[in-house]
Formats: sequence, structure tokens, C-alpha cells
Amino acid sequence: MERKEIVEKFIRIGLITVTAVYLLILVGGIVRASGSGMGCPDWPTCFGRLVPPTSESQLPSDYHQRYIGYGDTTFNVLKTWTEYLNRLLGVSIGILILTTLIRSIPFRKFAPSVFYLSFSTFLLVGFQGWLGSRVVASELKPVLISAHMIVAFVIVSLLILSVCLAARPWLSRQSFGSLSPHWRRTLKFAIAFTLIQITMGTQIREAVDGITNAHVISERSVWRDHFPIIFYIHRSFSSIILFTNLWLVWKLRKATIAGNPMRIPAYGLAGLIGIAILSGVSLDRLGFPAVVQPVHLLMANLIFGTQFYLLMASRFAGTALKKNV
Repeated sequence: MERKEIVEKFIRIGLITVTAVYLLILVGGIVRASGSGMGCPDWPTCFGRLVPPTSESQLPSDYHQRYIGYGDTTFNVLKTWTEYLNRLLGVSIGILILTTLIRSIPFRKFAPSVFYLSFSTFLLVGFQGWLGSRVVASELKPVLISAHMIVAFVIVSLLILSVCLAARPWLSRQSFGSLSPHWRRTLKFAIAFTLIQITMGTQIREAVDGITNAHVISERSVWRDHFPIIFYIHRSFSSIILFTNLWLVWKLRKATIAGNPMRIPAYGLAGLIGIAILSGVSLDRLGFPAVVQPVHLLMANLIFGTQFYLLMASRFAGTALKKNV
């Protein structure tokens, strides 16, 4: 197999895997927003079955007693199958990660870092699976849910980095035009801002768990009245993220000619931030509708991924870029 074919096949499976991870993040958000996290009270089976039931009549009459200590085990077919499909998608990603690792083996001869990154990702996905089991066993302990999400960020970063390394010959031929040295430094700050914003969002989500558990407040429209001050910081901080990233996009557009491939992720970044802010406003003003929560979470993850790709692309771009950035 020629090197070009090896690289193309790896990039293809790498991009498919990254897409699948983002899909899993979306589904995970749906699981949490819909309260389906305990739809399957045990792990890796679901109510002791490889394939969950479709009605309560298929479960033993004493199933509540069997799962004492697992939280609310009342059977809900929608929640059960939502959580089950989330698990199936997780298994599918495990297979994709394994395929990515296999596709990376030939890189040991000419780009060993691609193989080592793929191997590290494979190990991390195994840890993520174990961490997911701990989340279920802890009855959705907020700190473990947050850790689960952080590991997902690391997995995405490693996948994007490995794809960029594999695509380095193509990236080295790209140009970021006449960008000033401040652009790449500002991009690093923008990534840091995004991570800070996501961290605050995670703390707000943990506050929601505390409110619903301690005060037995299930009405979403009144959650906002009980939020800590970090909610208001999180809301205001979005303006800093907006203007910082718009500056990055504007500068890149000015420094490149029409048709430059690097404009596409830059424009995508601007669009993702717009959707994230609109979804955030909807959560704030419309009483935290469950359907918007997964969208808001997915946008945050996509923003980070796009920023990270632009950072790596600017690092691996041609000689002209390295002199300017």
C-alpha cells in the first residue's frame, strides 16, 4: 500500500471517528437533559438483559427489590432505550477507535507520532468506558459526569491532532496569508476562554442537580431563581468569547484570498458561536427547555474542536505562515 493511500484511509476513518464522538456527546446531552441516565440501572447490561425490554411486563415482578440502591428504577421505555442507544453508540465508537489504531500502524515507519497518539486515544477510550460505568454505579454523581465530559474533550483533541499530523503534507501547502503574530496567540487565549466557559457551564449543571435533589424542584422555569452567581458570570462571559472569536475570523478573512480552505473552519466557528449564544439565551429566557440543553452542550464542544483544529493547522502550515505566526 502506498503512503498516500495509507494517509487517505487514516484521515477518512479519523474524521468519521471524530464525527461519531460529537454525535455521542449530543446523545449524552439528550440522556442527561431527559433524565434518562438511570434508564438502565445496571451496567453493562440493562435490567440484567443484553437487549432491554420494551414493556414493564417483560421484567420480573420483583425487579424493584432487585435494584434497591440504584436510585429510581421505575421502568420507562423511552428513558431505558435512550440510555441503551447511548451505550450502543459508545460501543460503536470503541470499534471506530480500534479501527483508527489499526490504520495508524503503518505510520510507525514514517510518522510514528500518529501511531502513538492513536494508541493513547485507544487506551483513553477504554478508561472512558470504565468511567461511564462508575457514573452509573454512583447514580449520576455530578463530579463523575463532569470528569466523563473532560475525558471526551481530551479524546477529541487527540483525534484531531492525529488527523492533522497525518494531513501534514497537505497542511504544509496551505497559507494563512499575512496574519500578524498576535493572531495565533489570541487563538490560544480564545481556546482558554472556551474551556473556562465550559467549566462554568458544568458547574451550573451541577448546581441544577443540587437544586433538583436538595429542594425537589423539578419545574425548569424556576431553576434560574436558585442559580449561584457563576451563572451570571457565565452569561456575561459569552460576550468576551463572541468578540474574541469574531476578531480571529475577521483577521483571517482579511489575510487570506477568496477560496482559501482555512476560511471554511473560521466561518464555521463564527456560526457555531452564534448558535451557542442563541441556545444559551433560549435556556435563560424560556425556562431551560430540555430540547435546547444538548444543542448548547454540542455547540460548546464543536467550538473547542474547531478552535483546536485552527491552532494545529496554523502550526503545520507552510513556511510563510511560520514566519508570520
